[in-house]
Amino acid sequence: MTLMDRNIDTLPRIDGERLWSRLMSMAEIGARDDDGVDRQALSAEDRAAMARLIGWGEAIGVTASFDTAGNLFLTLPGASEGAPVLIGSHLDSQPTGGRFDGVYGVLAAFEVLETLHDAGITPPRPITLVAWMNEEGGRFAPGMMGSEVFAGHRSLDDIRAVRDAEGISVGAELDLLAETFPQVPRHEPGFALHAYIEPHIEQADRLERDALVIGAVTGIQGKKTYEITLSGREAHAGTEPMERRADAVQAFARVALAMQAAALEAGPDIRFTIGRVEVEPNAPSVVPATVRFRIDLRHPENAVLDRVGAALEAAAEQEASPCTSAVRRMVDAPANGFSPALRAAILASAAARGLPATELLSAAGHDARHMAPLTAAAMIFIPCRGGLSHHPDEWADPDHVAAGAQVLLDTCLKAASATRENGDLS
Repeated sequence: MTLMDRNIDTLPRIDGERLWSRLMSMAEIGARDDDGVDRQALSAEDRAAMARLIGWGEAIGVTASFDTAGNLFLTLPGASEGAPVLIGSHLDSQPTGGRFDGVYGVLAAFEVLETLHDAGITPPRPITLVAWMNEEGGRFAPGMMGSEVFAGHRSLDDIRAVRDAEGISVGAELDLLAETFPQVPRHEPGFALHAYIEPHIEQADRLERDALVIGAVTGIQGKKTYEITLSGREAHAGTEPMERRADAVQAFARVALAMQAAALEAGPDIRFTIGRVEVEPNAPSVVPATVRFRIDLRHPENAVLDRVGAALEAAAEQEASPCTSAVRRMVDAPANGFSPALRAAILASAAARGLPATELLSAAGHDARHMAPLTAAAMIFIPCRGGLSHHPDEWADPDHVAAGAQVLLDTCLKAASATRENGDLS
């Protein structure tokens, strides 16, 4: 009899109070005065969170390792040495982040390892926790660096060269990470996976509005990120005639309105945001010479995303005159779907445990996006109060936190017992 031949009521139960206590403990690292968290990628706070997690792992005898991209892994051995079921999320936060985004997935994964350890259960294959490096992109842009390198979508040299606002490079911080944990083995990024499951707060309010506890995520909508630079000519605000100005802020106003109009033509499912604007020289009596801004564009259909992306680039070129425009494509992540077999397992676990559940699309991006082309992948959502995330008031109910971890454990054991066929589990 395999683990999953047993009645679900006989499978081990996670300890919800222990999981909640660990979430609150981790929230102490990078704690803000407003009850939020500032634990940005590869910062001292991020390293402290990793150290705490490694310490918890040592207490139950799981093996820790890093890859050279800064991804942290904790592995519970299985009965075989085959490819592991990988579970987890990320520890880093936005500068004004909350207590649950990302870290919930990591600690729910740790609760799975600890529950199996305490129950004396050896899974059919290894189960490995992952804490991905720099999912958020708040300090080093763009985000999801660790999972992208793991999946082969970016090179290690590429991410090592990225610098933060203070000029500190990812490479320097990765070297410091290695110095901080000399006892933890390091290896190259990427290895074979049997399956990948990522628990997360929803970051929207569909589950809360419909009084649901579990979401089996069907996929993640596509995302494009651009950096646009509009270059004009600096001049004295009191002497330069209006007709001779190459004012980068005026160009930005025209370009932004044209982009908004182009995006809205795609219908209600489009998400278009100008989220960061820099003006140079940014002086009150000087005609601005440069405006640099970032665009976040999302849609669940790749054809629509590509069409609107091309329209935005055209708007930057057509509306910038007499300034010039330069477009840098930073992220081009197509929409993806998740494993039907894993989604079914998530819904079956929820039903067996009396947890109201549904399938839903993720509007936000996650590291799971980069695992989906590699293996059978899935995400488990729990409700997020008011849909508020990336904010100090971000909140999840303790009962929902426990429920998501329990469904993760059930699904993880199901995946570990399953065979692979045609790229999915059976």
